[in-house]
Amino acid sequence: MTASVRLTLTLSLILGFSNSASARDTRIVRAPAGPVRGEASGGLRIFRGLPYAAPPVGRLRWRPPVPAPVWHTARDATRFGPACFQPQPRAGSIYADPPASLSEDCLSLNIWTGEHARNAPVMVWIHGGSLTSGASSETLYDGAALARRGLVVVSINYRLGVLGYLAHPGLSAESPDHVSGNYGLLDQIQALRWVHRNIRAFGGDPGNVTIAGESAGALSVLYLMVSPSARGLFHKAILESGYMISTPELRDQRFGEQPAEANGVRLAAKLGADGVAALRAMDAATINSQALLKGYLPFGTIDGLVLPRQLVEVFDRGEQAHVPVLVGFNSGEIRSLRFLAPPAPATAAAYVTAIRERYGSLADAFLRLYPSSDIPGSILAEPRDALYGWTAERVATKQAAIGLHSFLYFFDHGYPAEEAAGLRGFHASELPYVFGTANRTPPAWPKVPATPEEERFSEAMRGYWAAFVRTGSPAAAGQPQWPPFASGKAFMDFADTPRPGTDLMPGMYELQEEVVCRRRAQGKTPWNWNVGIISPPLPADAPGCQ
Repeated sequence: MTASVRLTLTLSLILGFSNSASARDTRIVRAPAGPVRGEASGGLRIFRGLPYAAPPVGRLRWRPPVPAPVWHTARDATRFGPACFQPQPRAGSIYADPPASLSEDCLSLNIWTGEHARNAPVMVWIHGGSLTSGASSETLYDGAALARRGLVVVSINYRLGVLGYLAHPGLSAESPDHVSGNYGLLDQIQALRWVHRNIRAFGGDPGNVTIAGESAGALSVLYLMVSPSARGLFHKAILESGYMISTPELRDQRFGEQPAEANGVRLAAKLGADGVAALRAMDAATINSQALLKGYLPFGTIDGLVLPRQLVEVFDRGEQAHVPVLVGFNSGEIRSLRFLAPPAPATAAAYVTAIRERYGSLADAFLRLYPSSDIPGSILAEPRDALYGWTAERVATKQAAIGLHSFLYFFDHGYPAEEAAGLRGFHASELPYVFGTANRTPPAWPKVPATPEEERFSEAMRGYWAAFVRTGSPAAAGQPQWPPFASGKAFMDFADTPRPGTDLMPGMYELQEEVVCRRRAQGKTPWNWNVGIISPPLPADAPGCQ
């Protein structure tokens, strides 16, 4: 073998090895948090199970999250981390998609990014589940389709149930700020801080971050919008089926809500725990399941610090995050959440009588929107609008009032399996279209047909959502322009195809706003889902409520 042949072979081996190593290196990212090895697939890089905080166990249970220690050897990021502790899903639920594993050590996130992404817009997805269940690993939330549209998609876990939201005087005494609760919300803020510090290494732009969520995820977006602790960590917000409910305060009893600390004391007594040390000594799975059985429901806590005021008060004062919003709700929200619907009255006359007794001077307006001639439809529409419709239009209205673009939508899309089950436009039914995961829905979910029409519809929704994340203005190729809400109360109707309209449900927002205003003025009644024939009698006219 001549010297020149040997040299050629040597160079070929070196170049071959270099090219191979380069291909493998697309899976490796060296971030400030430490090096990680994910997987490369179809032009994307995917990183799963990255810890954004130290495990919230032992002495860190019911404490604000602590940043995860930096690691120095390549961390395997090819598997999702365990979900946070939660109850087993109800048998037969269309939402049931049980996580592969549960743990108290669950504070991780996942990233989908283009193989050559640079300075790309970032969407941080916050899952729903009533602050009680759900996980970033759910197949419905796979970020690949949106990442192929040029986004960096991040999905996060956060503490749930009693482990995420318990307030207690003993916990407040440990805090340098003398507050407790909101640990799941603080987890979300810590995840956003991790994104701010690390996402550039994954091809994302930390100066162009959109927070997004559905149901309790959208409630979390509302919490983040009003929390000073989250200010500057995001630049746009997407709220799908959010609810601006009354919220327990740390030590005061307001709006019919018991103080959060008092709720914690009662729960500890029911669990047989005489203090914080005894609560921390309990097994995490046991305390999570037992708390739910004892009637504990997780919500944020108005503590004057993380959540400074009631959500409605912050938005009224214009003190929420000044960011563009995309916000909306679904036509059939309550079709899959019938436990939120009031019971049907025996007769139409009984319905009218009950409404007049409860709504007084607002009864005529109520009955025009929710007539006795269609009691089944009215029973479903009342809580839908009181929770989701009013919230969506209120957020759009308040953001527009401070000069920011807000975009309102109404999702009323149906398909055969959904219609057959009586679930048209059900709660969360927009998600497979937003994520492009119609073939990855939970087992009992009404099967989305694999037709060109459905794929075009999903393409349109992904286009609008991705454009909003990118620029703050939703747009989709070949689809109608989506005008901002301030243009005559404009909205986009997602039915068979996207169609712009104006003044969605005339009178709905005004009625619900007056109901909430009167309850706030009285100060003794929540404004959650106590509507229709189960509504407490409304207070009399109050100044400033008309």
